Amino acid sequence: MPASTATHAIPPITAISQLAFRDAMSSLAAAVNIITTDGPGGRAGFTATAVCSVTDQPPTLLVCINRSASVYDTFIENGTLCVNTLGNGQQDLSNLFGGKSSQQERFACSQWETGVTGAPILDTARLSLDCKVSQSVSVGTHDILFCEVVDIRRQDGADALVYFARGYHHLPVETPMA
Repeated sequence: MPASTATHAIPPITAISQLAFRDAMSSLAAAVNIITTDGPGGRAGFTATAVCSVTDQPPTLLVCINRSASVYDTFIENGTLCVNTLGNGQQDLSNLFGGKSSQQERFACSQWETGVTGAPILDTARLSLDCKVSQSVSVGTHDILFCEVVDIRRQDGADALVYFARGYHHLPVETPMA
């Protein structure tokens, strides 16, 4: 039987408002991360949920950063970062790095180590992914930073902190059945 040559009209795309898009994104649960950097551009950090894996060859993830953010130039100049994934009970730290506090205040509230790239690693992070930025792509108001992972640190058994429906939620680690 010959393949169909019929075409179907694609309905026109209607513009989606910023509010409608943000409302939709609030239904997408995401890990809460503190993204940090240190280097020639200075030390900086911010809270982000727009982080995800890209590929495992080479191990690469992406982080989205608003070009109008006060820390933007610091991250671009340094070219390195660490994704520090937060656990349950670290909401205050997330709020601190997501607010208007100074960089000095943000880093003074916790213990930090220096990663392979020089980026700060949060001692109490559930997971830390130390990265070098390999590529940057601009889309709308943000840059998507593609980051090659050079070191991984984990705390097994730590519960996760997620952001969903405009609020923090605790995601416990399930104990595997024996």
